[in-house]
Amino acid sequence: GVYRLSDDIAMVQTVDFFPPLVDDPFVFGQIAAANSLSDCYAMGGQPKTALNIVGFPDNDAPLSSLQAILQGGADRVVQAGAVILGGHSVRDAEIKYGLAVTGVVHPDRIMTNATAKPGDVLVLTKALGTGFVTTAYRAGKCDDDTLKHATDRMIQLNKAAAEAAIDLGATAATDITGFGLAGHASEMAQASNVTLHLHLSQLPKLPGADAFNQRGYHTRANATNREFTSPLSRFEVDSKSHDAEFMFDPQTSGGLLVAITADRADTFIQRCHDAGVPDACVIGEVHEKQDSFLSIHS
Repeated sequence: GVYRLSDDIAMVQTVDFFPPLVDDPFVFGQIAAANSLSDCYAMGGQPKTALNIVGFPDNDAPLSSLQAILQGGADRVVQAGAVILGGHSVRDAEIKYGLAVTGVVHPDRIMTNATAKPGDVLVLTKALGTGFVTTAYRAGKCDDDTLKHATDRMIQLNKAAAEAAIDLGATAATDITGFGLAGHASEMAQASNVTLHLHLSQLPKLPGADAFNQRGYHTRANATNREFTSPLSRFEVDSKSHDAEFMFDPQTSGGLLVAITADRADTFIQRCHDAGVPDACVIGEVHEKQDSFLSIHS
């Protein structure tokens, strides 16, 4: 949420937490913190403070693991230029970690998902497939290199992409997380009253994600994301294809979906690449409202 404090300052607040996706507690802390910070960046905010949120089975897990999780979270918060003020922990049967984040933004520079315009180009800043990779990992089928590539993307902040989007006057933005590309794109389309045309062949994919997808390493959210977004979508291709599954894969600490004018898209992508965001690419366009909010093409 965003709360206007004065003519020059609005406060951005967001909260997120979840159980571990990986065994390494430090990396889990990094992923959870980056994911928690993402909503602030998607609104154009600059994170300033964070509060730790912890569920921990202190009778079953060593406190050294908790220490590593908090150190991982602190690492991302420091990289964001923010500070951790404190937090709260509870005993829980399952480890959970995340952050409540507070940021600031000038009221004139707020990015929302409700202002995409026909003629805009859609840029996605991170590769898809974290759900497929982490599901395969939990099943003991994911090699270390493939997992590391995915975790490197998940711990990456959306800071550089958000700054470039703001500087170049992006029309609208949202981050891609648990509802998958289809879920968050449909929210943008509905809020903006437009139709988003998305091209499956242009979607960036994590290494190994397609193979795991084809082998059926799907989360439960794949089915619920599909169920929720299908009535809002028109598929010009086979909706049951393996490529189409990437539309519904829930992302953890995914990238930004940015709507930007066509004449600024290449500059935005180059800014992202120069800042170490190598997957940023065009995946579609914004059109006048048609008979569906999403139109999926090959």
